[in-house]
Amino acid sequence: MRTLFMVPVLLMPIALAACHQEGPAESAGRKLDNAGQSIRDTLDPPQGPAESVGRKVDRTLND
Repeated sequence: MRTLFMVPVLLMPIALAACHQEGPAESAGRKLDNAGQSIRDTLDPPQGPAESVGRKVDRTLND
């Protein structure tokens, strides 16, 4: 019974390591997202320091 619980725990780091590499489509998508955010900041600039920090936090958490 104990080994039944240990197997997923031991395999979890392997699964997480396999998900780390970014493919070319993901890289292109990230660049496209960044371009869209830059355009948004140009057309609709943040209205003060609080909104500017909020956008930076949102971008950090979404990446």
